[in-house]
Amino acid sequence: MAEHLASIFGTEKDRVNCPFYFKIGACRHGDRCSRLHNKPTASQTILLTHMYRAEHASVDPRGEQSGAKSARGEGQEHFEAFVEDLFEELDPCGEIEGVNVCDNVTDHMMGNVYVKFREEEAAAKAKDKLQGRYYDGRPIYCEFSPVTDFKESTCRQYEENACARGGYCNFMHLKPLGRSMRKRLYGRYVGRDRERERDRGGRDRDRSRDRSPRRKRSRDRGDDGEDERVNAKGMSDDARRAMFASWNEEEDK
Repeated sequence: MAEHLASIFGTEKDRVNCPFYFKIGACRHGDRCSRLHNKPTASQTILLTHMYRAEHASVDPRGEQSGAKSARGEGQEHFEAFVEDLFEELDPCGEIEGVNVCDNVTDHMMGNVYVKFREEEAAAKAKDKLQGRYYDGRPIYCEFSPVTDFKESTCRQYEENACARGGYCNFMHLKPLGRSMRKRLYGRYVGRDRERERDRGGRDRDRSRDRSPRRKRSRDRGDDGEDERVNAKGMSDDARRAMFASWNEEEDK
């Protein structure tokens, strides 16, 4: 029974929990939804509700434009300046894996900003830091979000420039960030990743040495260097030869 419930949690078959809230962290029905919105008490992702306000709003921000044309649109500079401001403000809290801004125009998704961190502790620091703050003259509303896998919440047709619903789609239409801006923001983490890999490699080598047969045998020996496991005195020649043969086998392993 438990496995069955786990398999349908957050899906359309789940008649208790809201699948839209689970996938995108928001629901068009809001508090009137007939299903539960289980708000997490901890998460790698924080949601800044309706924080981004486009300088050049339209009924359908994406429309029929291609991704390349959209990136060169009139409001792109304003959008990237917003992302850079937010990134620089929250980077001291911990490594940021992604800043995702919704391009949707529906009431429950317009201007929603999702910031995913590498660690939950960093997300908690960011949430505390933003509580009671203002941006562009408006209060910031921040909460933990259940969304950690944006592949499941993003509209695939939008990414292919073929979504018929436009800005009114119920799945995320994420505004594209220019390549140069992305490199400038996230490139700072490349060096940190290399340092973590070096540290992890050093710890792995230390653990490997601790598990080596030589160290294991040295721990089995007493302070005087004699093997405490076996006392060879009083043994027959055949027994000693068998014992020495077993030691040699251990040495070869």
